[in-house]
Amino acid sequence: MGNQLFQEARRFVEMAITASPENRDTAVAKAKNALSSAYANSTAAEQSQLQEMQQQLDQLK
Repeated sequence: MGNQLFQEARRFVEMAITASPENRDTAVAKAKNALSSAYANSTAAEQSQLQEMQQQLDQLK
């Protein structure tokens, strides 16, 4: 079935990456919140992927 919080975090990060400039700040904030929620409930491998997603968000600024 997979980790639902992890899947949700991935979806929010993808939405932030493709968000229009006027919506990007809100989308990034939602993605960061989703990443935070997912991190505590993830395996080490998932946490590594979540860190990569966090780096992608940091590059959007």
